[in-house]
Amino acid sequence: MSRPVLEPSLLPLEDARAFAALVDSHPFFDPSREIVIARAPGRLDVMGGIADYSGSLVLQWPLREATLVAVQATGDDSFEVSSLASECGGSAERVFQASIRDLFPDGTPLAYEAAQSWFAEHPESRWAGYVLGALIVLAREKSLQVSTGLRILIRSDVPEGKGVSSSAALEVSTMQALSALLHLGLDPREVALLSQIVENRIVGAACGVMDQMTASCGGEGELLSLLCQPAELRDPLALPEGLEFFGLDSGVRHSVSGSDYTSVRVAAFMGARILEQEIPRLGERRVHRYLVSITPSEFDAVAPRVLPEVLRGGDFLDKYGQTSDTVTRPDPDRDYAVRAATAHPVHEHFRVRTFARLLHGAPSEEVCDLLGELMYQSHASYSACGLGSDATDSLVEMVREAGPSHGFFGAKITGGGSGGTVAVLARKGASIDRIADEFALRSGRRPRIFTGSSPGAAAFGWLRQGPVERP
Repeated sequence: MSRPVLEPSLLPLEDARAFAALVDSHPFFDPSREIVIARAPGRLDVMGGIADYSGSLVLQWPLREATLVAVQATGDDSFEVSSLASECGGSAERVFQASIRDLFPDGTPLAYEAAQSWFAEHPESRWAGYVLGALIVLAREKSLQVSTGLRILIRSDVPEGKGVSSSAALEVSTMQALSALLHLGLDPREVALLSQIVENRIVGAACGVMDQMTASCGGEGELLSLLCQPAELRDPLALPEGLEFFGLDSGVRHSVSGSDYTSVRVAAFMGARILEQEIPRLGERRVHRYLVSITPSEFDAVAPRVLPEVLRGGDFLDKYGQTSDTVTRPDPDRDYAVRAATAHPVHEHFRVRTFARLLHGAPSEEVCDLLGELMYQSHASYSACGLGSDATDSLVEMVREAGPSHGFFGAKITGGGSGGTVAVLARKGASIDRIADEFALRSGRRPRIFTGSSPGAAAFGWLRQGPVERP
């Protein structure tokens, strides 16, 4: 039996070591063929959230929880994807089968729209689009010639629908494993950007890029600092000694493809288009591309005059035409809260930049209070956009009530909002169980607590296992 070989340098984490042992004995794989294993973590959205698609700076924390993917070439034309039952209660075991002919008729990959429709035809197999969609994207974007089928085995402890980016962890770990198996040599940023195309064009979720960049490029125990213009990595930020982040699952399922998130994104691009046309000096700064090029003071001075609080999609299209967004379009029959959705990224970019600056140096009580207030402001802005929920509001208020005297400084809803997980900034050693227990008393359900951190897919590398000889 051959031993796993890790490239480039990191010893396997505990979850990867256990998964490698499982793969080694799993009847799913052909023991005579090579297997490649990759790993990508979920993320805690500390600051930035839904401002990423408007060009904001974002700060993201790679979680300890991760998705592991093992891939093997079959030598025939079959695709077999098996997702093991989640140990965190997120999903049952799932199996999907297809052939090269399904996704590459006449040897060419399906167009993105056709691929999205193909996976959506059967809702029970839509999840496989996150996985096999990577092959279609690689074929279309990197001219990959797909001549063999694949076996793909997945194990994840990143819970689904909790706002901690289970989809990006799956996409990135799959893309990383395929890059290693097929010797594509993708760099970490490419892995992330190609994975975002999977989610935008194959799955049909209008996410920004921060989730995939964190899953690919994040470092253990540090904040990924990313300027989303479109994906410029800044120096990572260490969390000052004496502080830590927690995540608290509200129990309310979140979906980045949900209509609330999408409508807020559409409204923000509508607002950018209006500002560009109505205020020419702002348009000269390409507002339509990066809304956050406007300062909060500039926005507050002009917004009441030019941005309606609510605007019908059809009325917008008649006057301004389409937005610059490549993955969403205004619905002519829907009303959009344009002013609030446009205000959020403008003010959030300023909040994130201030948060990042405050992290430098020793964390005095005053600094901790300011960091917390920025998180509370971000949370309130989500609610103003219509992306809040009673459960996440309750968790944030419990953190506020506990306050600095109990080691808690700030909290906010994460990711796409409308439920999911709340990020908490606290003094190291603060009893997060206190908040969880109180929430359980009020709601009847105890939230899952996210703690710790782990490396992104690039820092982890990959395991190359086999061929394995068995009796």
